Amino acid sequence: MNHPYLPLTESHRRSMLEKIGLSSFEELLKDIPQELRLNRPLELPPALTEIELRREFETLFASQPAPSLSFLGAGSYQHFIPALVDNLAGRSEFYTAYTPYQPEISQGMLQAIFEYQTLIARLFDLPIANASLYDGPTALAEAVLMVAKETKKHRFLIPGLLSPHLKRVLETYTKPWNIELAALPEDNGQIEVSALENCLNGSEAALIIQNPNYFGIIENMPELIKAAKSRHLLVICYVHPLLMGIVESPGALGADIVVGEGQPLGIPVSYGGPYLGLFAAGERFLRKIPGRIVGETKDRTGKRAFVLTLQTREQHIRREKATSNICSNQALCALRAAIYLTVLGPEGFKETALRAYSNAHYLQAELMKLGLKPLYDAPFFIEFAVRLPKPAAFYQQKLIPKGIFPGLDLGRYDPTLNDALLICATEVFSKEELDTFISELGGLL
Repeated sequence: MNHPYLPLTESHRRSMLEKIGLSSFEELLKDIPQELRLNRPLELPPALTEIELRREFETLFASQPAPSLSFLGAGSYQHFIPALVDNLAGRSEFYTAYTPYQPEISQGMLQAIFEYQTLIARLFDLPIANASLYDGPTALAEAVLMVAKETKKHRFLIPGLLSPHLKRVLETYTKPWNIELAALPEDNGQIEVSALENCLNGSEAALIIQNPNYFGIIENMPELIKAAKSRHLLVICYVHPLLMGIVESPGALGADIVVGEGQPLGIPVSYGGPYLGLFAAGERFLRKIPGRIVGETKDRTGKRAFVLTLQTREQHIRREKATSNICSNQALCALRAAIYLTVLGPEGFKETALRAYSNAHYLQAELMKLGLKPLYDAPFFIEFAVRLPKPAAFYQQKLIPKGIFPGLDLGRYDPTLNDALLICATEVFSKEELDTFISELGGLL
């Protein structure tokens, strides 16, 4: 029987099975152990027509209106996007579903990627940046795998307060390589620099620093990098790119690799994607860096030209020399980031970071006046955690119907923090909007 959405008929399937010498689809799966199989039908609702499905989604969206004020962060952030970003990135020359990774792609797109690489390298103060990766967490995982292969060491020191999303992706990527992720102790929400020595056993490849960390706290980067370098460790930093507007960049401080989520650079939240993986490194990793690098050269007439210079994927070089099997990059998102950074310029970038910083600190100060206590009393960037008299879910249930999403319930990831909210306030909020949130939350305390 034909399926309305699957083009293959039973005769097609039989023909394919005969071609590979099998008698059934079940025989094709014989090498998969029974304990790893689902062994039951998928619990899917009955099929709907396109009209019915559209009506179903419209009803669902109407029943759950999006809050007009959202103070969620924890990895995805609301930042102002200049209209020029949408206008230029939406041009037909760029706006395509095809992801450009062939060597012969157009000079226009190659130059756009080259300019993006240049901007990211300058932002992080490192000599090399690739053409982008899928998102921030996978960029961090790729950095860890690259360092493990380069150093032949498999122990990495990670922050005790590393984002659970980052940690899960790291664990998934590194498990087949038997890489150990050793958590460092924290002191008042920051990595305890003095405890670094006690965590070493001689098999460490690198120290990973998230800045700001999961709770929005700014780590003591100069001291951490200095301590790691004195113990001959490589340093991998995962950063919020806008933080570079107010603190010294990790590359300038001596970090070997800097990665991050590029979503704050002109990319909307978009229900979680598509996003952008930022990746910059020192010259020793030039031929190890995952993905691809666009380089500048001259054509046969002597004019400036661009070419896909390096690719470390097994499809393009000998398998034994391949360092990553990532097959593409987020070209459209990288283009948006390049336009965003160019439109803002150094001063606009700094002003945006300072405004976001100021909004978050104003909001925290006013909430403290209501009697709330910070989870940690440490420097923070654009988000912070507070303790509440009741479970955080209570305040969410009361405020969401009023059009306010008050922040992330930290109890979702740690039951001991079910009375704590992670609140984010960036440059997009006006003082009146912040005061509305303060007033509404204060009425529930």
